Amino acid sequence: MPTARRTRTLRATPDAVWRIVGDPNHLSRYWPKVERVEGADGAGFTKVFLTKNGRAVRADFAVVEADGAGRTRRWAQAIEDTPFERVLVSSEEVARVEPADGGAAQLTLETRQKLRGLGKLGGFLAKRGALKQLDEALDGLERLL
Repeated sequence: MPTARRTRTLRATPDAVWRIVGDPNHLSRYWPKVERVEGADGAGFTKVFLTKNGRAVRADFAVVEADGAGRTRRWAQAIEDTPFERVLVSSEEVARVEPADGGAAQLTLETRQKLRGLGKLGGFLAKRGALKQLDEALDGLERLL
């Protein structure tokens, strides 16, 4: 299962970072290609992406893990009966915020994808694309904070 992970220390308190990262309503402010978020509640949300030709693509996510301290969340994407089913068996995203030196926050973003019918090259390409997406998301968060 290709797993992409990026960690960055942000010049903001862990609480300030978590207020943005822990609330899916903020995804369109920093996550690449997310046009808007719909139906966000404690159980899940829908990301609406725009393709290059302007077509909206929806991806539904459910919260599958939230730690007691509220600083780690794992979301699983609904794959069955969606356009993503052709290439994915499963897809998850993880966000973890931890305290860092000087009152800063260390943020780890992770994407785990199980690909359908793609060989090693497919896994390599998927991981490379996911790493780029995570870097762009972290860049967006730094601009927000």
